Amino acid sequence: MRVLLDTNIVIHREASTAVNEEIGILFKWLDSLHYTKCVHPVTVEEIEKHKDTRVKKTFEVKLGNYNVLKIIAPLSDLVRTTIKPLDKTINDSNDTLIINDLYCGRVDILITEDKMLIQKASLLGIPEKVFTIDAFLEKVNTENPELADYKVLSVHKSLFGELDLEDDFFTSFKEDYIEYEKWFNKKADETVYTCLAEGKLIALLYVKVENKWEDYSDINPTLLPKKRLKISTFKVSLNGYRLGERFIKIIFDNALMYKVDEVYVTIFNKRIEQQRLISLLEEYGFYKHGLKSSASGEELVYVRSCARVANRQNPKLTYPYFSTSGNIFIVPIYPEYHTELFPDSILQTESPFDYVENEPHRNAISKVYISRSIERNLHSGDIIIFYRTANKYPAYHHSVITTIGVVEKVIDRIGNKDEFINLCRKRSVFSNEELLKYWEYNRSNRPFIVNFLYVYSLPKRINLQRLIDLKVIHSINDAPRGFTLISIENLKDMLRECRIDESIVVY
Repeated sequence: MRVLLDTNIVIHREASTAVNEEIGILFKWLDSLHYTKCVHPVTVEEIEKHKDTRVKKTFEVKLGNYNVLKIIAPLSDLVRTTIKPLDKTINDSNDTLIINDLYCGRVDILITEDKMLIQKASLLGIPEKVFTIDAFLEKVNTENPELADYKVLSVHKSLFGELDLEDDFFTSFKEDYIEYEKWFNKKADETVYTCLAEGKLIALLYVKVENKWEDYSDINPTLLPKKRLKISTFKVSLNGYRLGERFIKIIFDNALMYKVDEVYVTIFNKRIEQQRLISLLEEYGFYKHGLKSSASGEELVYVRSCARVANRQNPKLTYPYFSTSGNIFIVPIYPEYHTELFPDSILQTESPFDYVENEPHRNAISKVYISRSIERNLHSGDIIIFYRTANKYPAYHHSVITTIGVVEKVIDRIGNKDEFINLCRKRSVFSNEELLKYWEYNRSNRPFIVNFLYVYSLPKRINLQRLIDLKVIHSINDAPRGFTLISIENLKDMLRECRIDESIVVY
């Protein structure tokens, strides 16, 4: 496997030690899997012109660790007509040369954090060959579980005072913020969300509520008086387990609980983990508001409204709110897959120790449901109510609704088994072998894929008998076997019965 590393990956690798701590996980995997690490000639040229002399000198010494492509492929016709006209700068042209070599098959995959390169790959029809670092780590963790470093990952509440400030995890904070140690010690009794792997801290989230009289004079333009949730600390080391999404869910859970008007964060944009975090925040509706000035330098300020609105075309932008203006479906999910996909919807009869979040699909907000349902008329923004089927009798009492999801998109035209596996692998409960069996099970009725957002675990579960009483389902013989359309009245009855926080529902 020949892996082409984009310029930004190599620069981060050969920069300071603090950056190497993160990106070193990627290189450890590449070495473990015996992949050939390739760089493009334009990367060599760009690094030779880099303003940081340390990066240039380090790269010159370590150039022998990379396989430099000797010949640049001529631009293919599709690249020339589709991609080249988009180029406006030298960097754009260099990106086109890089993506062209991938398109021409000179390398197998490309790893990059560059959004434009990812977009160009999509335009060329090869998005499956381009990975961000986190996406690549997801892929290799899933395909090689025996090589994965992290056997147990789960989010816990801790106190700042219980954490070791000398841990390498905090090095970047101490470098970025002049008085970080003093600030850290003041927070000794404050609660934080943490995730450890093999006893090592790999993720941390600290949020706090600010009332409308908070002083925002150091932010330009200033923030208007509102009740806010501040994301004071948010860092996830590269790991491939979707912990960033897990923490996004926790952020919005807190925003709902404290009934804030906005969520905001101040963040530097100089480290690769910060750049990835900004991309994740933008994906979930955060926008750049302005700048914050301090003794440590200027930080970007990103804000997300908590107004009760729902974007049906792109539900992530207004997550976790959802609209009832579209279709509403109830759909079955078997017990062996239910809590694997929805660990927060665990039943009282199940052990939480069987479902620590050591899989990407457990942590992910954006998940995959695979179906052969006759009903396929699902659209972005539609509501899905998940119905956990019974694993013992009588089904009347043991089949329950547990979870609310919102459709992101439906993929109904899938070319082959490899495309199917690639589309499902990271966010479904199935292994590659199980996905292949599912694809081949009925060749005359190939499965389709529903990408959806996990929104809410129902506080109270209602069983099949109660669904029949409420006239959501007519009888046990009508229990859902695929996507079953229900009415808005059915939904309202169920939500009322399940004691949902209706502030997330946009009627």
